[in-house]
Amino acid sequence: MSARLAESHSSLPNPLDLVEEIVSAHDWPFDRCSTDEIVVDIAGQWCDYHLHFAWLEDLSAMHFSCALDMKIPKGKRGGVHELLALVNEKLWLGHFDVSDDDGLPIFRQTSLLRGAHGPTVEQLEDLVDIAITECERFYPAFQFVVWGGKTPREAIDAALLDCVGEA
Repeated sequence: MSARLAESHSSLPNPLDLVEEIVSAHDWPFDRCSTDEIVVDIAGQWCDYHLHFAWLEDLSAMHFSCALDMKIPKGKRGGVHELLALVNEKLWLGHFDVSDDDGLPIFRQTSLLRGAHGPTVEQLEDLVDIAITECERFYPAFQFVVWGGKTPREAIDAALLDCVGEA
């Protein structure tokens, strides 16, 4: 790495400092585990969401994940993996996966920040808003496959059903 590149690389501010300001302003419970990691809890409509931000200075990248508070039993993971393929086709940003260790469905996205002088407040708020919106949108599909006995196609069709009118 050239000296000039190393200098511009090391001068990038830690975006987690801004993340901490944002979550504090929203009064969301959080834990700043280290200078490179922050964990935040947010209550959603369907469940609680556990946000994890990690700053990877070597790559000038911020990894973000949003875990749904549900565990996928090992016997249901095949159907959920098929559902993940259907869900991920519908996303513009980020993707869902299921942790092999604990079976948690997780929305993930990594932002490369080299040369950007760090993210803006609006970009970080959008990142969280998009993650929560997508988690809320697809939570029922996970439930339909895991507990409702639906196929992945039936689950996604039911979860994305647009209701018209009032009941």
